[in-house]
Amino acid sequence: MKKKRLEKIADTVTRSAKRNSAMNRLNGFYELFEKDDEVLIVITADPDSLASAMAVKRLLSYRVGSVTIGYPNEIRRLNNLTMVERLKIPIERLHTLPVNDYSKLIMLDSQPTHQPCFEKLQFDAVIDHHPVTEGWDARFIDIRPEYGAVASMMVEYLRAANITPSVALATALYYGIKVDTQNFEKKNMQLADGISFRYVFNIANRNLVRKFDLTELRRSELKYFKIALNRVKSSKGRAYVHIGRVGTPDILVIIADFLNHVDKFDWVLVSGISGDKLVVILRCDGYRKNAGNFARKTFAQYGSAGGHREAARAELPMKNLPLREGKEFTTSTLMRLATRHM
Repeated sequence: MKKKRLEKIADTVTRSAKRNSAMNRLNGFYELFEKDDEVLIVITADPDSLASAMAVKRLLSYRVGSVTIGYPNEIRRLNNLTMVERLKIPIERLHTLPVNDYSKLIMLDSQPTHQPCFEKLQFDAVIDHHPVTEGWDARFIDIRPEYGAVASMMVEYLRAANITPSVALATALYYGIKVDTQNFEKKNMQLADGISFRYVFNIANRNLVRKFDLTELRRSELKYFKIALNRVKSSKGRAYVHIGRVGTPDILVIIADFLNHVDKFDWVLVSGISGDKLVVILRCDGYRKNAGNFARKTFAQYGSAGGHREAARAELPMKNLPLREGKEFTTSTLMRLATRHM
């Protein structure tokens, strides 16, 4: 059974709901570092982890020799690229960095078991809000799964350090909390998330955040909307469309969300081929419906499938699909697969 919480400060491990003070956490974190340390922060780049890395970099300024932020994943989402570019976040691809040359390693918004490339690294500090995993250790651990965002936790660190974030840092933290709490609709959001969000609210550039939110689509991707509108089929309040081959599955999410705003569509299923997989994005209103259960029931036999009540996803190797030889996957194929369980 996964533990609800895991904190390790100065070799004292806490797994219960007992709360360490923000000052205790900050002091325990600071005790890890020496003035000449070269620090590497490792993240899987998304708004929450980017904001948290900026916060840790600020916390360690003037306390260590240098701080570098490294990430292994390619940043594809245009929102995230816009955030990095507009806020001038200094990040570098992990595989280009001499990892063994750094004296201290910090992991944020993730855990060493989350990616194979992390498992070979020995981290001095891990700060996260995902469920606790086993099989690793660090000198300093702060994992609070009840929090909606690590950025909320980092605001507490900054306040304990009596550091007022700059406009850029506050904007990043604001956006990180906003995204990871799903605009405060996420079920595990805590009062602490609201307190941290309110703290950065008046400092952040909210017009810039709106730019992040709205920048989802490249001009080259407009063609997919034309394809979707030409191919969409509806039946009994359900919208289906197969886009064909796409550069990134993210466009399928954008189109599914767009169609989900159309009147009389209770279900939306959008599919496309990315690499050697068929990706299916599902949306519904969640009222007496469960997209996650439906995705598993319909598609799990062909690959991975699951999600939440309102939103789900399936990724299916094309070789596993029940297609006749020489036949292409079409919107009609998607309808046939889906209607077996509707």
